[in-house]
Amino acid sequence: MSSASTILPQGAGYGVGIGLFFSAFMIGLTAIQARYTPFSPRSSEEFSSASRNVKPGLIAAGIVSAWTWAATLLQSSAVAYKYGISGPWWYGAGATIQVLLFAMIAAKLKLNAPYAHTWLEVVGARWGKTAHLVFMFFGLATNIIVSSMLILGGSATVTDLTGMSTIAACFLIPLGVAIYVVVGGMRSTLLCDYTHTTVLFAIILVFVFTVYSSSDKIGSPAKMHELLVAAAAAAPVEGNAHGSYITMRSKNGLIFGVINIIGNFATVFQDQAYFQRAIASRPSSTVKAYLLGGLAWFAIPFTLATTLGLAAVALRGDPAMRTLSAADVSAGLPAAAAASALLGKAGAAALLVLLFLAVTSATSAELIAVSSLLTYDVYKTYINPEATEAQIMRVSHLMVAFYALAIGLAGLIFFYIGVSMGWLYTFMGVILGSGVAPIAVSITWSRANKTGCIVGAVAGFAAGIVAWLVTTSTLNGGVIDVTVIFSPVVLVLLIAGAGDLEMLAGNLASIGVGAIIVAISSYLWPENYDFESTRAINKPTDNANALVEDSASLEKKDQTPPLAVTDSFDAAELKDELDPVALEKAFRFAAWSSLGLLLVLIILIPLPLFFASTIYGKGGYTAWVAIGIVWTLLSAFTVVLYPLWESRAALTLIGRGILKDVFMRGSGKYAEPSRVAA
Repeated sequence: MSSASTILPQGAGYGVGIGLFFSAFMIGLTAIQARYTPFSPRSSEEFSSASRNVKPGLIAAGIVSAWTWAATLLQSSAVAYKYGISGPWWYGAGATIQVLLFAMIAAKLKLNAPYAHTWLEVVGARWGKTAHLVFMFFGLATNIIVSSMLILGGSATVTDLTGMSTIAACFLIPLGVAIYVVVGGMRSTLLCDYTHTTVLFAIILVFVFTVYSSSDKIGSPAKMHELLVAAAAAAPVEGNAHGSYITMRSKNGLIFGVINIIGNFATVFQDQAYFQRAIASRPSSTVKAYLLGGLAWFAIPFTLATTLGLAAVALRGDPAMRTLSAADVSAGLPAAAAASALLGKAGAAALLVLLFLAVTSATSAELIAVSSLLTYDVYKTYINPEATEAQIMRVSHLMVAFYALAIGLAGLIFFYIGVSMGWLYTFMGVILGSGVAPIAVSITWSRANKTGCIVGAVAGFAAGIVAWLVTTSTLNGGVIDVTVIFSPVVLVLLIAGAGDLEMLAGNLASIGVGAIIVAISSYLWPENYDFESTRAINKPTDNANALVEDSASLEKKDQTPPLAVTDSFDAAELKDELDPVALEKAFRFAAWSSLGLLLVLIILIPLPLFFASTIYGKGGYTAWVAIGIVWTLLSAFTVVLYPLWESRAALTLIGRGILKDVFMRGSGKYAEPSRVAA
């Protein structure tokens, strides 16, 4: 594709795709952290888990960033384009409840395996090698599918806006991310997450206020309402009440919502990236971080899709708005088309930056997550159980680089066989859904039956594939269309079956069969597990310094924990942080809060609106938009301003160090406080 046919030059695509400036920026932040604070990524504990003491605001920002995929921006806008206002709600609510419910697993992880590096370590310690290998398949499959969606969505949009080679985009996007992840590790990833989230909210608010305030093409909710009514009159939405875009009564929107809920259970409960943030957080604030992060994240797909996805509908027929094919919609391009039509090159550039931030932040989470799995659950478990600190660090770095190359290759393969981001997004639950229940109970339920969990995962996987194929055959006159693509490198069977009903059947069968087998087997043949073996995973001998013994500060001669940095523990804090009574209380709070929010987001709000079949007038639509804007502003406060406030002592420490280096050259480097005599 030539640059003449795109709104931005190819150079913009290559500049964003490589992202070397941002990598240099993140490496600079890591250097500042290492010089002026006690945390250095030279330690494996700091590299993989940020010394397990990150505060809730930064963890919440990390959750928002890790959960903001290319699909969050592109697929949410695509379902708004297809189904109207129900699409953004079902996308946002259907992928928020998993993060909220994960707060329960995070609390139990801190209680039952406080020193684990990965969730697979817990499975292996509890159920042995067979279970470890079975669930490793589900864990790595989750990471590969999530990463492939990131690369597919990112490369498709970059190519559409700039004409950049899709092949180049597939490999260059993860390249720059791998550089700063190798250098900085988990804490660098979280700092990257915070930076990305800050800019991401700023750009989203620019789009929102442009569409609903200053645009000469739309400019207000009332005008948007008029344009959506006209669009529905010209081309009614199949399955929607009166064919309207401004109704929650959407049959296909509801079907998508169910698919979305199932698929995203798999990609949260089986993704090491979310466990890694639970591991990195302070035990006392883990639940708070996940609840704040989940609620803050909801605003991103809901508000952006209600803005750009519906704008793409409203601007049909406008000379500046390109015509979108079904393939374009599946690739997630309505948002890019609307941004370009509204703001020209500035809009395209803003969306390109927004996409870069989303893709790179989520990719960084996947890189460090898979690096941990391959390092601790493959290398240290099966290859070199006696690995030294230096060997673990070396393998961790190599695995980041290896996985960056692997996801570039995976994205390229999916691109060539014609699998789009939208197809993969609705299909992921078919492959991954059966592992959700077994993995959740392995960490949270003492009665969970080992054999039932293994059989449930495998049988659910098979049931999902069979249900998907049978439904595809039934809906296509008994024929399954199989396209065989052959090359010297790869033989792929691409099976048709991309409709909503086919995907719904496969998703329901996969998660349902797995959960039913786990529940029945565990009630009929319950285990009586006490979690002592999982609590012993990586347990340090000196419990007083457990969470900081591997940090660079304690590798120095003085072994006293730093007293000036609020991100660090002392012995009294550690005792409180890992208090079983407090962690059980946190679990109960997480359970009541997350289940209550699930009831509100999935049942009490959308279903009455669905059955009422209400077509919103201008006032109702304006209120709908206003709720999204207010939610976005509150979310921005939660994950942008709150982390700064809670890190004020550490920021002050860094500021003092920089001033000392400026005025007394070389004197600003962090030094351990002197031991105070008793």
